Amino acid sequence: MARKSTKKPKVPKPFNVALVGQNGRLGYEALLFVASLRANAPNFQGRVLIAEPQPGPLWPNDPRIGPQDLRDALTDLGAEIVPFESAHFGHAYAYGNKIEMLTALPKGEPFVFFDSDTLITGDLGAVPFDFDAPSASLRRTGTWPEIELYGPGYTETWKSLYDAFGLDFESSLDLSEPDEYWARYLYFNAGFFFGACPQAFGERFLEYALRIRDNPPKELICQTLDPWLDQVALPLVIHSFGGGRDSAVHDYLDGPISCHYRLLPMLYARESDAVIAALEAVAAPNKIKKVLKSYDPIKRMVFQGRGAKVRALFDQNDMPRREQAIRNRIKSNGFWMR
Repeated sequence: MARKSTKKPKVPKPFNVALVGQNGRLGYEALLFVASLRANAPNFQGRVLIAEPQPGPLWPNDPRIGPQDLRDALTDLGAEIVPFESAHFGHAYAYGNKIEMLTALPKGEPFVFFDSDTLITGDLGAVPFDFDAPSASLRRTGTWPEIELYGPGYTETWKSLYDAFGLDFESSLDLSEPDEYWARYLYFNAGFFFGACPQAFGERFLEYALRIRDNPPKELICQTLDPWLDQVALPLVIHSFGGGRDSAVHDYLDGPISCHYRLLPMLYARESDAVIAALEAVAAPNKIKKVLKSYDPIKRMVFQGRGAKVRALFDQNDMPRREQAIRNRIKSNGFWMR
């Protein structure tokens, strides 16, 4: 007779969800995100924190979420709007929001950050996050660095960054991938990332990003950092906290539990029927629909059938391999919106 295990099951840590919301597209995407979380992860007990940049010299216009009915819809769903100041990036590099907002979040409380153009499609509490070993999205391609013919290769470029921050480069490598192939080197999509303390994570993320931007190693002289700065600094930050590639989380996020769709035309073009059904279900309640219809791309794509027309342009069993080819087909048919 088999012995029963006396080992207690690991109790998952409670955690908060954070995203950036601001005037325009990101505010309405935040509403879709929160509505999808409430619909598809109804037992989620953490706080939902919408980080909102405040007016200041780095913003030519007021970046706060508006109009009022959008703010009300978010708070009615239990989201908390958390203000933060833009001291280093602002309008010139809006991706910096996800760096600067972290220190406005509750200290010492584990967090998962999501880009606002994400839908939650399943039980978020089922994801096996290890907050003591941070990680981020592995749904990425080799977008950075761009290797010049006579310039530094991947190894020299990435090693210069690890050396700049006193980090061990060799332990970051995926030795199952060939030398000088982009996937051998620690690289993430910043569409989601998680850690044990947003303030500690954010302070280091900001430190690394600013030093790379303002005083990069000479090996980066031919590289562009706009828009890649956040994704260049992120693996260094994660590695510095003892994290790395987390394939267990990747089996859930960017999979059955979440969808980082990025833009609505791309969602209708290439995501699954289940994701489209989830989007249209969470947008359907009258209180939500009334607010979402104020944003023209959502009104036309979701409620007026343009999304279905985009879907009809593609054979889901024979999709173009290159994203740009998908975008071009949508644009040439007059259906591109963002």
